Amino acid sequence: MRQDAAYIRWFADIGSEDTALVGGKNASIGEMYRELTPKGVKIPDGFAVTAEGYWHVLSSAGILDDLKETLRGLDRNNVTDLARRGRRARDLILSAGVPDDLWDEIRAAYDMLCDEYGPDADVAVRSSATAEDLPTASFAGQQETYLNIRGYQALREAYTRCLASLFTDRAIAYRVDNGFDHFKVALSVGVMKMVRSDLASSGVIFTLDTDTGFRDVVLITGSYGLGEMVVQGAVNPDEFYVFKPTFKKGYRAVIRKNLGEKRVKLVYAHGGEKEVTRRIDVPESDRRKFCITDDEILALAGYALTIEDHYSMKAGKPVPMDIEWAKDGETNELFVVQARPETVHSQKVRDVLETYVLDERGPVLAAGKSIGDKIAAGKARIITDVSRLPEFKPGEVLVSDTTTPDWEPVMKTAAAIVTNRGGRTSHAAIVSRELGIPAIVGTGDATEKIPTGREVTVSCAEGEEGFIYEGSLPYHVEEIRLSDLRRPKTEVMMNLGNPDMAFGLAMVPNDGIGLARMEFIISSYIKIHPMALLHPERIEDTAVREAIADFVYGYPDGEEYFVERLAEGVGTIAAAFYPNPVVVRTSDFKTNEYASLLGGAYFEPEEANPMLGFRGASRYYDERYREGFGLECRALKRVRDEMGLTNLIIMIPFCRRVEEAKRVIEELEKNGLRRGENGLQIYQMCEIPSNIVEIDAFSKYFDGFSIGSNDLTQLVLGIDRDSAVVGEAFDERDPAVKRMVAMAVEGCRRNGRHSGLCGEAPSTYPEFADFLVEQGIDSISVEPDALLKITLRVAEVEERLAKEKEAVPVPR
Repeated sequence: MRQDAAYIRWFADIGSEDTALVGGKNASIGEMYRELTPKGVKIPDGFAVTAEGYWHVLSSAGILDDLKETLRGLDRNNVTDLARRGRRARDLILSAGVPDDLWDEIRAAYDMLCDEYGPDADVAVRSSATAEDLPTASFAGQQETYLNIRGYQALREAYTRCLASLFTDRAIAYRVDNGFDHFKVALSVGVMKMVRSDLASSGVIFTLDTDTGFRDVVLITGSYGLGEMVVQGAVNPDEFYVFKPTFKKGYRAVIRKNLGEKRVKLVYAHGGEKEVTRRIDVPESDRRKFCITDDEILALAGYALTIEDHYSMKAGKPVPMDIEWAKDGETNELFVVQARPETVHSQKVRDVLETYVLDERGPVLAAGKSIGDKIAAGKARIITDVSRLPEFKPGEVLVSDTTTPDWEPVMKTAAAIVTNRGGRTSHAAIVSRELGIPAIVGTGDATEKIPTGREVTVSCAEGEEGFIYEGSLPYHVEEIRLSDLRRPKTEVMMNLGNPDMAFGLAMVPNDGIGLARMEFIISSYIKIHPMALLHPERIEDTAVREAIADFVYGYPDGEEYFVERLAEGVGTIAAAFYPNPVVVRTSDFKTNEYASLLGGAYFEPEEANPMLGFRGASRYYDERYREGFGLECRALKRVRDEMGLTNLIIMIPFCRRVEEAKRVIEELEKNGLRRGENGLQIYQMCEIPSNIVEIDAFSKYFDGFSIGSNDLTQLVLGIDRDSAVVGEAFDERDPAVKRMVAMAVEGCRRNGRHSGLCGEAPSTYPEFADFLVEQGIDSISVEPDALLKITLRVAEVEERLAKEKEAVPVPR
């Protein structure tokens, strides 16, 4: 019975080869329903009304010639002309009616869906253009979707409106821009059983990082209610990252979670016939919790990888995917409701690395989530609604509450886009990536803080957070062809503290992370002293206790808050550079820095000289901090054992005595971190003269040493590196410092231990990098902005040394 219809194809009977018949969206749904349902991916049942139905409507009503005449002579850049012609084209289709034979088949198919799911079944009615979602052109959002459609009359209206949406202003403009003939593109319509995500949550999945193109993660966004809120950018959703390589090995590889505001949600309306969905506020208690559990995150990641693997195998090459998901609040099941190839990063030339660098900073007018990594400047223009779009001038910075597909003809001419609302998968974010222009979304108040006509600079080049600066600030672009880079024998690694920058920096040729600073993660992501989380009862200030409780809300307790947040920060860095080594230094705050953390003043002594005081290794076995160090260890163990990131190496800072090294190793073992177990290596910062003098003894406890040139210079020369009085005498190139460095490298070689340096000296003084290579050091770790320069320098020195070695006559 299902095969008899002329204009109906059920999802089980179509696949990706049927795009010309049922459009890209329906072909993809059919492909997944047919091929991936047996593999465990849940997809609601439904059917497609074929593109033949669209042509049948036009020919039966005799409106094809009228449509062609309506669009003849169109000026795509004239917004008013485009709107007038689009409205005329849509009116022609809306008044055409649905031929009886076509409607009889649609009604019969709907009846079969009702037999499967119950009477008066609620369905989603989705447009699917026959030129949609090609690898190089995404038609996502160009045509309409209608949700919670029930009964014959509503279904008939939704079908006709979908057909008319082939001629929305944005769809017309998009076809012109991408060279599609208006009358060689037809519209199929999908009718799919609704998933009751209005009672639960929904969102979007990308099988890569949308900002950097980093391929080894699955990015899941989610919010409460129907998925249109996430797609349209009406909410700032939760974000979840799953690391593909270790997830595929069976690890619970949720490496990062960002809590979104989720202020509103779209739910079913139960009022009049006209209103089928309505927007309501999300309760405060729900907003402060993640919208799905870790188990559900991992289940969705499994769906996403199954889908990506299937499409990649068919294409014979990697095909990153853009997927929509929904959770049914009645059954608690997770469904995939749409999937298409990702069309931005997958098309980029990956051999040329472009880095935007802001040369100056000015007053910050607003900040939000950065989309992309570019910088742009121009005059701001606030657009409050579609009627104001004709006021926008090319080259201006578009500032709005949010954007919708109707805005796309103007968005294409913007220097940058800024919105109050929306996340990384919002409409504004998707379009800006496609256009290659910077955008900052989810600012909250940009339309209030940025006046129309003000010159501004939009910077997405400073990590996950983007900034809108006052004034037109200078910036430059650095380009390097990655295939031209030679890799030296000496490992050239990066120093990094900010996990937000990890995926982008991982694209630069490197040998891993030589120093990942835990302090940045604690101060920026956690903000609370670990002992204050363990012992809130010791905090006398009610306001401080309340502030801590506010941060910890949604977590089982303060301990779990610290461990999970630290593990996510460290895990993001370890995942970005996997399988290369990532050396994570345990916390090395001074007491005054610890005291500045929330609640810290109640747990830290006052010291006259914190630089040489209660810091580094001496804290880890001391009763005043031992429990805090235990939380650090739990986080590191979680990264290695639960996330599967065994490329993480632990590094102990400021370890003064061999006896202290022994006690720290014992403390690590008590917390389940045993050297050599599961390949665990433990390094020591080599930054105190005693570390070098006693390197043979220290080598019994550590697998490698990383020279901290800042502290070492300070202690060798007896200079306070922060002193303005004697600061000029601080110089890593001093013969005494260089001799100590040479002794350290030789000591490592003698004991079969890794030797590295992670200070600023090689970046500041290129000749110091030469000296390190000449000494035969194993690795040099520098700040990211110096990485390429030092890589080239090290390669040149190695080449020179090889030639000198060849030139030395062999003794007879």
